[in-house]
Amino acid sequence: MNPHSNGKSIFIVSGEESGDLHGAALMRRLKQMIPGLYFSGMGGTRMKNEGLFGLDSREVSVVGVVEVLGKLVKILSSMRALKSELKTDHFDAVVLIDFPDFNLRLAREAKRLGIPVIYYISPQVWAWRKGRLGKIAAVVDKMLVVFPFEVSLYRQVGVDVEYVGHPLADIVNCDLTRDEARAAMSIAPDELAVALLPGSRTGEVKRLLGSMLKAASIISKRSKKTVRFLLPAAHSIEDRLLKKYLGSAGVRVDVVRGGMYAALRASEAAIVASGTATLETALIGTPQVIVYRMSPVSYAIAKSLVKLPHAGLPNIVAERAVVPELIQADATPERMADEVLSMMEGKKRDEILEGYEEIRKNLGRGGATERVAKAVYDTITNLHFLDYNTTPDMVRRT
Repeated sequence: MNPHSNGKSIFIVSGEESGDLHGAALMRRLKQMIPGLYFSGMGGTRMKNEGLFGLDSREVSVVGVVEVLGKLVKILSSMRALKSELKTDHFDAVVLIDFPDFNLRLAREAKRLGIPVIYYISPQVWAWRKGRLGKIAAVVDKMLVVFPFEVSLYRQVGVDVEYVGHPLADIVNCDLTRDEARAAMSIAPDELAVALLPGSRTGEVKRLLGSMLKAASIISKRSKKTVRFLLPAAHSIEDRLLKKYLGSAGVRVDVVRGGMYAALRASEAAIVASGTATLETALIGTPQVIVYRMSPVSYAIAKSLVKLPHAGLPNIVAERAVVPELIQADATPERMADEVLSMMEGKKRDEILEGYEEIRKNLGRGGATERVAKAVYDTITNLHFLDYNTTPDMVRRT
């Protein structure tokens, strides 16, 4: 039960590492705006540290149709628990962050109960399953999008939509110079550094880290200088999983906890699993190759549904191929090594860094978290919000 039932409370749900990052920043700002604000729902370590009561999102974080089956029991039990809490506790608003296949089901339940639904970071309807727009319009009261081109999609179906900019424009920052970052990582002046980012989900690490380490071995052998490898590990990845792979890597790999941006700043190049980390790498300014693998069945399904020329977020944001992408069968150690070695210096490196400037401009002027917090604040302090949205269930709630 909500221990602060006499005050304001928000039901907030994220399901992935990036959502946990943005959710924690939002919670931090909302607590400043509304002292005593209570949060319940689901999130990761960062959201828990900001005071979230509820489920751990690491239990349900997965990508791919086949991959979901391995966690289906936990996903379904988590859904039941969250729906039950929505029914039994009083919440002033529901804030859902990305994670669409899960969160849109919660949105439907919240809508039925008459609770205002705010969706932050839109499902990628512009990439696949555009037919979901109508269903989203039926269950979401306020859509907060991070890309400007998403606004027209939602306006067409009558959704109250607001472009807030991308939160990474505020979050991604490294105060260290390259030399300072290299010193912090104990990289000698005559050494090179390459960052390895295998993802924030256990399944991603299992599919990619082995190949990344083989690529590291190739890079080390082919480089004229000594190469150090840095692995900025996500909070959600346990040390024992990393040790399973690093023990037989054949190259020195330093695991970095809590210093991702410094590790990227210190590196000449990076191998990065497709996802939010690719945008973070672009904003720090480290040339990268984007890699990804999923099960053959999941990939076949995704390929038939996704209608975009690019898979990596930096290329999607820039609307052109700024950095190389190695997806599925192309994500071999040899190809990864070739791409990294080609971007360590020279024309290709300069072209990538030039493209990063476009990406920074396209991600907005900053202030996304502040605008999202204001939208949530306006919703839960607007006493008239529910006048036109009351359902029979609201008799109990009011």
